[in-house]
Amino acid sequence: MGQFETSKIRNLGIIAHGGAGKTSLAEAVLFNTGMIDRLGRVDDGTATMDFEPEEVKRRISITSALDHCEWNGHSIHLVDTPGYGNFIADTRACMRALDCAVVILSAISGVKAQTEEVWSWANEFEIPRIAFVNKMDRERASFLRAIDDMEKTLGARGVAIQMPIGSEENFNGIIDLIRMKACFYPKDGSGVCTEREIPADCLDEAQRLREHMIEIVAEAYDALTEKYLETGELTEEEIIDGLRVGSMRNTFTPVLCGSATENIGVRQLLDAVCAYLPSPLDRTRAVGQHPKTGDIIERAADEKDPFSALVFKTTSDPYTGKITIFRVYSGVLNSDSVIYNSSKGVEERIGQIYELEGKKQHPIKQAVAGDIVAVAKLKETVTGDTLCDNANPIVYEPAKQLLPVISYAIEPKTKSDEDKIHGALHRMIEEEPTLESHRDPQTKEFIISGMGQVHLEVIVEKMKRKFGVDVVLKTPKVPYLETIRGSAKVQGKYKKQSGGRGQYGDCWIEMAPNGRGEGYLFEDKIVGGVIPRQYIPAVDKGIQDASLEGFLAGYPVVDFRVGLYDGSFHTVDSSEMAFKVAGSMAFKKAMEICKPVLLEPIVNLKVTVPDENMGDVIGDLNSRRGKVVGVEPKANSQIIRAVVPMSEVLAYSNDLKSMTSDRGMFTTEFSHYEELPTHLSQKVIAEANAKKEKNNHA
Repeated sequence: MGQFETSKIRNLGIIAHGGAGKTSLAEAVLFNTGMIDRLGRVDDGTATMDFEPEEVKRRISITSALDHCEWNGHSIHLVDTPGYGNFIADTRACMRALDCAVVILSAISGVKAQTEEVWSWANEFEIPRIAFVNKMDRERASFLRAIDDMEKTLGARGVAIQMPIGSEENFNGIIDLIRMKACFYPKDGSGVCTEREIPADCLDEAQRLREHMIEIVAEAYDALTEKYLETGELTEEEIIDGLRVGSMRNTFTPVLCGSATENIGVRQLLDAVCAYLPSPLDRTRAVGQHPKTGDIIERAADEKDPFSALVFKTTSDPYTGKITIFRVYSGVLNSDSVIYNSSKGVEERIGQIYELEGKKQHPIKQAVAGDIVAVAKLKETVTGDTLCDNANPIVYEPAKQLLPVISYAIEPKTKSDEDKIHGALHRMIEEEPTLESHRDPQTKEFIISGMGQVHLEVIVEKMKRKFGVDVVLKTPKVPYLETIRGSAKVQGKYKKQSGGRGQYGDCWIEMAPNGRGEGYLFEDKIVGGVIPRQYIPAVDKGIQDASLEGFLAGYPVVDFRVGLYDGSFHTVDSSEMAFKVAGSMAFKKAMEICKPVLLEPIVNLKVTVPDENMGDVIGDLNSRRGKVVGVEPKANSQIIRAVVPMSEVLAYSNDLKSMTSDRGMFTTEFSHYEELPTHLSQKVIAEANAKKEKNNHA
């Protein structure tokens, strides 16, 4: 058996939008539980949970950080998650492994778009949660406004179980509405309060909020409702029981308050986590599939069940190698053992098991059902894989990944960087599954895609720091194409006499447009052997090669068909090479006649924006030559669907951020190609010709 029984484990995430105070709260939790001896601060770069150099530099959480602490006989696996849109995908992956969460509500700014996003994920994963109104010591702080905002924006039913004593600079304590006691805090950051009677000027409001709390808690289950209707009151034990049941059923959300940076209300929050939020035993059984038969399998959070776990995060370090972090759903895992990766169908050797403590690792001998632990140097395992007992295989479904929203070209600074770039990107993708990379076959650029510009800038910084690879980000070239609107019949004749054997190839082709997206079609219409069979593929190859280099601006020509219908040959001088050149010449002649045009890529754009920004965003899309194809309402926001030229949204991430005060989100996916308007086409062609001229003189 592990150090703690499964019933005493809490897998707790701290979730909210960026800047709400998640890391500050995590620091206060670690300080109050004795894991650290001084209160770290994000603004000073001393936070235990923001330890990556990129986080210290920017003063924000970039990746989820894990730690472990103990409180009142409970083992708490703490996950401090990012809240900014560029890094929130990591939050989603971690939430798949959580049993409960503390949602931070800012007493100043209330609920922002990223809080809405993580709240919806908590609903999706059915994670019970409590809310903590933070920053009660700041200017313009309002406890009741934060609860009201939560109810309006998130559709959640908040029930205050505390209320603040004072606010802004006069905030100095909280009132426990269950026990009806006041807790006053000194301004020393110790987190230890002095309990007194409720001040007279707060008593009426405290009684009003308590009555409201009891009315809501009484709805937690039938017996409690009956008791309340009969007596009009509930005992302290009944209130606590009702809060636990209501929280676990997500009937309502208990709301507490305090200040993470001043360490006010954090100990009471820890008490609430242990009292009202579930252990792994309180959650439904983990459901997976048999990897071969597809049969549904359930596993209980029990040490007697076969071992099973889901990998939800991977980090890589140039010194210690790959660290795999997973949630144990059933059974027991011992150090120095062999387990089965059912997602890959391979065995993996487990060495030392660790509990993570920020950037440190604490070795343990055994992990039990409910634990979140890490191991180093697994060879095949990546984020999303299931680890299990070889004799009892199961595969769990990982959290669905978010799609990248922005792409940049990356260019290595030196030849050495170019050689190392593939390995470094592979390691980074293991760590950041939302990161994608590929080489564009048209533009020949190396493209990386991620969740935002800052996300990709951080990736570049990490590649340099961790793997010594130095690259620069550039706006990617737009992969234009060329096509034709007219038809032509032309001759391509290649004749060369220079002493000795000559070269002779002669072909007549007819070229015409194909339907959009139908590609290239070659038809052999030769009769009577005017061109021998062995030379006909060479004509086809010559046309295809020439089409890749384009005609107007060097972009590939698509959606055309060619019929080879006549020609001539020389018994001695003809060759495959001569007919290949003749085919290329015929293609170039035909392009001059066939009314060539440029095609531009069009993307489907899905934008989620607050109601008040909808008009601005639609107006902006229209100015980008976009066409809005639909608008659908979502709670306090609108989802706008549009088709927009790719060239117009290469930098859309930053523009949307400024238009919506960072509350807008979007995704794109390639849709189709359309003809580029003439005035823009002329500009692209002029730029291509200027570049060609420059290269010729270089």
